[in-house]
Amino acid sequence: MEDLADAAVVFRDDLWACEVVSGYDVPGWYVLRVRRHALRIGGLNDRELATYGRRARDVVDAVSEVTGAPATYLLTFGEANPHFHTLIAARGDDVPPERRLGGIMQQRTDRIDHPAALALVPAVAQAYERLAARAESRPAG
Repeated sequence: MEDLADAAVVFRDDLWACEVVSGYDVPGWYVLRVRRHALRIGGLNDRELATYGRRARDVVDAVSEVTGAPATYLLTFGEANPHFHTLIAARGDDVPPERRLGGIMQQRTDRIDHPAALALVPAVAQAYERLAARAESRPAG
């Protein structure tokens, strides 16, 4: 995934990347992934574990802010692809009850829209940058 076009990238730092990924390119969906190969969450090193929560929180907040979604899901499976990654999926009011919770994954087939997914990236990236900077300036404890 390191070869994804810049238009698909919300951010990349030395440990993590957040991107729109083919096959999951539903507007408001992003994959947060560790940049090196790590087998599931148990393969993360201490530095990756220490930063995962902050990255996930800041991406969820940015996606929620930009999309206005009443719910934003954080899903980690690791079964089909054991490389550690998390799907962050905004769920709009227009999603019927049977497609919420675990049913959200059905949107992979009926809501994929690559151009619309990419169109949200600049706003999500800008919100993420602002939220991440604010979070890093908070005092500990």
